[in-house]
Amino acid sequence: MSSEASPIGRRGRRARAVRRAALAGLIALPAALAATGCGLGAGKPPSAVHLTVTRDFGASVVRAWSEPRVRGAETVMSLLMRNATVGTRYGGGFVQSIDGLAGGQDAGQPVDWFYYVNGVWASTGAASRNVDPGDRIWWDRHDWSQTDRIPAVVGSFPEPFLNGLDGKRLPVRVECVEVAGRACKTVRARLRAAGVTAGVAATGSGVTASQTVRIAVGPWRELGGDPAVAPIGKGPRSSGVYARIAANGSTLTLLDQDARVGRTLLAGAGLIAATRTGEDAPKWVVTGTDDAGVERAAQDFSEGDLRHRFALAVTPQGASLSLPLAAR
Repeated sequence: MSSEASPIGRRGRRARAVRRAALAGLIALPAALAATGCGLGAGKPPSAVHLTVTRDFGASVVRAWSEPRVRGAETVMSLLMRNATVGTRYGGGFVQSIDGLAGGQDAGQPVDWFYYVNGVWASTGAASRNVDPGDRIWWDRHDWSQTDRIPAVVGSFPEPFLNGLDGKRLPVRVECVEVAGRACKTVRARLRAAGVTAGVAATGSGVTASQTVRIAVGPWRELGGDPAVAPIGKGPRSSGVYARIAANGSTLTLLDQDARVGRTLLAGAGLIAATRTGEDAPKWVVTGTDDAGVERAAQDFSEGDLRHRFALAVTPQGASLSLPLAAR
């Protein structure tokens, strides 16, 4: 479908549900694990792990653990089962419900559970994904009528900058339209405060590395030509971000979960969002309709402002808005 608001047909939904079931772990858990939530047993328990369960794109927190129970090596599935009441399907590999909140249909739209590790959508089943030290694991139940793949989110900051992906810390580079500008300095300072070492370069300089986590900082008119960033301006089916940005950066259009226009922001508006292409490291943007909008976005580049948000817009008046917008 070409329109962002066009619904996915029943056949497409069924096919996507089957695919998600496979990705969520159709390789069934052993019966003992499904029954008791036991971990893998042997191995050192992962330390400094966070576990969060939310609904509606992070709008409501169901439960959150800064120190979840762990026992030996854990998978994402075993960690969840050890700490919450989990209902499964497909032989124990697909999460159907968490603490009684189930997937299925909500107001006629498909809703299911999706999980992210360090802010990146997991393309492997929860039963086969190991938990590494420092991982921030986030389960969210949301409407997937507009897209069933949101490749990266910002709500696990300071991840993936601090501990990286799959237990491997990745290099981080801040790419700024104005390296000496206030927004660039603010982003770099927030990373340093979080314990992240990052390089800095002018936008368009240096070699693009697929396994470097990049943060592009600057007005959209200067960033939108970057192929890794461009999908963010086109809506959720292109990038997983519920926003659209005019090519010249003059307007920032905010969308709800049905990809309907909720607000259109003009001068002074900002955006913090992330996306990912294939198996490359995620690419973040701290951008806006103009320099003032970029500076407003940079001020919200912090753990407190980004927590549990899939993406964040900032109005010209400085108000922070989670994306997608809540449906009216």
